[in-house]
Amino acid sequence: MAVVRVIQEFPDELEADLLEFFGVDFLDLWRGRLSIRRVGVLIQSLMSKPGRSTLLMAMDERSTWSEHTYMLARISDALELSNFLFLKANAAEEDSRDLEIPPPIPRPGEPEPQAAPEREFSDAHELSDFFGRLNSL
Repeated sequence: MAVVRVIQEFPDELEADLLEFFGVDFLDLWRGRLSIRRVGVLIQSLMSKPGRSTLLMAMDERSTWSEHTYMLARISDALELSNFLFLKANAAEEDSRDLEIPPPIPRPGEPEPQAAPEREFSDAHELSDFFGRLNSL
């Protein structure tokens, strides 16, 4: 992303991050004590701070979580699914009917997962008709 565009679109977030992480006053750019090149270098450094940089969070909502948080959510989803499968496999038939697949933890910046469409199974007559047509080929 171009430095000038970042300065124009996210001046408050950039100013806050420059001061917090580097102790650099953003106003030094207009005072002649800070170059555009240096601001670009500092912005590149801010891009490696997901979950902490207000600039990065303003630019991309997904960066509000760090890599560790995404890994924890993935582990949690896997454990939930594992528990569901265990219960489904070991519960009595009438008890396991009410079990639903647990929804994944919502991630920032990603659309809500859509529920899987209800599957329709063929009845015995449709299956017999299908295999009868296959047999006549």
